Amino acid sequence: MNISVSMYSLNSTIQKENWTVLDFIDYAKSISLDGVELLDFYWNDKEKELEEVVAAVKKHKLKVSAYDVSNNFVKESSEERDIEVEKVKDGIRVAKQLGTNIVRVFCGDLHGTLTYEDGQDWIVEGLRQCVEFAEKEQVYLAIENHGLLAGKSEQVEEIIDKVNSPYLKSTFDTGNFLLVHEEPQQAFDRLKDKIIHVHFKDFREKNPSEEVNGFRSTQGVEVIGAVPGDGQVNLAYIVQGLKDIDYQGWLSIEYEGFEDAKISNEEAVRRLRELLK
Repeated sequence: MNISVSMYSLNSTIQKENWTVLDFIDYAKSISLDGVELLDFYWNDKEKELEEVVAAVKKHKLKVSAYDVSNNFVKESSEERDIEVEKVKDGIRVAKQLGTNIVRVFCGDLHGTLTYEDGQDWIVEGLRQCVEFAEKEQVYLAIENHGLLAGKSEQVEEIIDKVNSPYLKSTFDTGNFLLVHEEPQQAFDRLKDKIIHVHFKDFREKNPSEEVNGFRSTQGVEVIGAVPGDGQVNLAYIVQGLKDIDYQGWLSIEYEGFEDAKISNEEAVRRLRELLK
C-alpha cells in the first residue's frame, strides 16, 4: 500500500498562504510522500498548469494517486445532468495526462425535498454514460461515500451493481460513514471487494464549548475533523482488513479539522506508516 495526501487535506493552508498546485506538490515532497491526490477545483489556468504539474510530479518522483471530480448528477433537467457527465469525462482526460487511472466521483447532493430514491436513477444514468468512456480509456471511476447522498455503504453498493461495470468502484472514505450513522467497520466489510481508493479520515463529536462549525449528520450530530486516531473510526481494523484482502492501492489522507493543517497531515502520515508496518 502507498500513502498520498489529498490536496483538500491542506485546504486551510492553501487558502491562507495562497498555494498553487505546485506549492502543494513541493510540500508533499518535503514530507516524503509516495503520491498526491489532486482536485478539479484548484486549477487557476488548467491547460497551462497541467504541463507544469506533470513535470513537477516527475521531478519529485511522486505519483498522482487519484484525480477528483466534484460532479453532481442530482439535477432535475437532462441538460444540467449532461454538463455533469462532460465534467467527469474531462476529469478522465486530465487523469490520463497526470498518469493516474483513478478518478474520484460523487453521486450528487441533497437539495430541496429530493431524496436518495428520487435521485438514484439520475445517478445511475449519469455514471453509465461516464463509465462507457472510462472503459475505453481504461480509467476507473471511484464513487466516494460523500455527504448525505449515497453516503451509506448499501447505497454505494447498489449504484455500483446497477451500473454494472468493472470500471466503477469505491473510494472508501473511512470517516464519512459517521455522517450517516453507519459504523465504518461494517461499511468496510460490505464494500471491501469494491474498493480501489481509500480516504484515510477521522471525525470526533463536537464539544459543546467549541465555537466552530463542524459537519452535521443525518440525525443532527455535529462532528469535527480529527487527526486519524483521535476520533471515532477504528482505523486499525480497516488497515488490517485491507492487508487481509491484499489491497495494493493508495491510502490517501484527508484531514478536515481546524488545527494547523501541515502539522496535522504530517502526524497523520506518521500514524499511518505505523499502522502499515
